[in-house]
Amino acid sequence: MRTVIVGTRRSELAVTQTQWVLNRLKGNMPEGWECKQEKIMTRGDRILNVTLSKVGGKGLFVKEIEQALLDGRIDLAVHSMKDMPADMPKGLTMGAVTLREDPRDCLLSREGLTLKELPENAIVGTSSLRRQAQILAFRPDLRVKPVRGNLNTRYKKLMDGQFDAIVLAYAGIERMGWQEKVTEILPEDVMLPAVGQGALAVQCRAGDQEMMNVLQAINDPVTEQTVTAERAFLHAYDGGCHLPIAGYATLEGDRVRLRGLVAHPSGHPVIRGEREGKDPGETGRRLAEELRDRGAKELLEEVRERTEP
Repeated sequence: MRTVIVGTRRSELAVTQTQWVLNRLKGNMPEGWECKQEKIMTRGDRILNVTLSKVGGKGLFVKEIEQALLDGRIDLAVHSMKDMPADMPKGLTMGAVTLREDPRDCLLSREGLTLKELPENAIVGTSSLRRQAQILAFRPDLRVKPVRGNLNTRYKKLMDGQFDAIVLAYAGIERMGWQEKVTEILPEDVMLPAVGQGALAVQCRAGDQEMMNVLQAINDPVTEQTVTAERAFLHAYDGGCHLPIAGYATLEGDRVRLRGLVAHPSGHPVIRGEREGKDPGETGRRLAEELRDRGAKELLEEVRERTEP
């Protein structure tokens, strides 16, 4: 008999995602095992009046949950992969990377207008510098303003008239069953997704071999490889989800195709690149080197100086 305590953020989306993982684990757990959720408040959940880039630091939505895992208060942690910093604390491991949902971003518009159709000076809500940079690269005549809070809070702010549109991850919208609220799914050439977007990360303690064996049942090898390439790209810049970095990989045969982007929050410049290779980690590192040689390092240093405390 073992009671597995699973840590998650408190938001409705986080709880829904965690339950999705538990439903898939149930049939693969040893007889007598049971699971319980523990909802944990993270720093990113507490600080809602400041944009993520200005809060600073990495792991704003995962640190407290990882600490609970290290302390033995929980046995598993479920995170949105896009919230995971490039580095993982010693003693923890990625037990599973789940099958990826649609990785793209989507636009929710109060008047049902697409990103191309929004009028000049329309206000688009997002606290992501990655999204901000790509919105302004595509439509420099728009205004981007930060919007924080869970999905329900952001949607209410949109419908109350604080914004003309907001941009969200489509995977979260799907998990919440909100597809009918979506005006437009943004194509990758307009809005390259965040590293890991659409996938879930399931963490456990590195020494818990019994748990690691169980988690292999929900690990998706294709998503694992593509996310490995994306995270290697992010890691090369010592990056976190608060920086204007995008990366999306696909597996084509035995080769990983990775598209990456580093941008200025103003929308200019945007440094893009693409690379293919058999080794996911090496592919990510090499693309990062290529973009670094084209000015990505200096661009990110400028962004850090302006945004981080």
